[in-house]
Amino acid sequence: MTARQRPYRRRAFPGAGVLRAENRAVRIRTAGCHRIPSADRRAPGSRPPPPRPRTARHGTHEERSMTQQPPPAGPPDLPDRVVEVYGEHDLSTVPAFAGGFINFGYWAEPAGPADRPLTEADRIRSEQDLYRLVLGTFAGTRGRTALEVGCGRGLGCALALREFGLGTVIGLDAHPDQIARAREANAELLAAPDTAGRLEFRLGAAQALPLPDDSVDCLFSVEAAQHFRDLPGFARESARVLRAGGRLALTTFFARTPAAARALPELLPPYADGLDVPHVVDEVAAELSAAGLRQVGVRPIGEGVWEQYDRYMAQRPQLRDEWPRRYLTAYETGLLDYYVLTATAG
Repeated sequence: MTARQRPYRRRAFPGAGVLRAENRAVRIRTAGCHRIPSADRRAPGSRPPPPRPRTARHGTHEERSMTQQPPPAGPPDLPDRVVEVYGEHDLSTVPAFAGGFINFGYWAEPAGPADRPLTEADRIRSEQDLYRLVLGTFAGTRGRTALEVGCGRGLGCALALREFGLGTVIGLDAHPDQIARAREANAELLAAPDTAGRLEFRLGAAQALPLPDDSVDCLFSVEAAQHFRDLPGFARESARVLRAGGRLALTTFFARTPAAARALPELLPPYADGLDVPHVVDEVAAELSAAGLRQVGVRPIGEGVWEQYDRYMAQRPQLRDEWPRRYLTAYETGLLDYYVLTATAG
């Protein structure tokens, strides 16, 4: 039986077991945060409330002032599996995700001969390069305001601030532990004289962004949308907070077709245990358009993701027999791919 066919046994992620002792201190500091209450918990299967009318760019001054308030702040309601993986298990510390980033990475060029060992530095650079690919879709970033939805430890926000000349970068995450980690990991940058006040991290959900209307020039999300339970809500909120002409760039892995979405839980545990949602890429693009965003573009980039990620896994004894190597199988059999979606507001 090959690594890609190994039956699923419920577990966290490769290497997560050795982290439990290290995370005990984190659990103590954030006691009470892992089970996130909701004052407005809806019954399973119920539809979300309708969005409020978008009048920020139209109508009278009075109408505009009435819409310039962000949604009420409060702890997001997260599925139990998401709470566990990003809380107790701290996915950013498992060996498959080197350097504190949590993404599969983008390899613009093959990393040398196939027999050359890939280093941890190679892996970290691939994760950084995925951010650079996404941020590179924005034109004229200098002095602009950017929002990352699903910021994790905030390392991508720091890269955006340092390398792309943004005026302000806001990192948003739905898990309180991740916000605490982001503030800790970026403490020096948060306090430095030239960047103080230009980087911040906020707790909030993708479908209820805690920002005013027309407040963001660049909105990006890197390998987070597979967790979003309310993609239409995320699309509407993105359209709401983006200024006219503002840009959205979203990257992650999506199912290629509805039939593929139905098949993925049989192959990949995160779809079966509730961590990820098998969104179909064309449906995601349609939701962005339905929210009023225009010039929606879809670019597959799996050729620069899956093979090199699998090669990195195969070269490590503790990772080579683990289920994440099935992502390459899913890609090669046409079930999913990695995409960059872009859109323009207004």
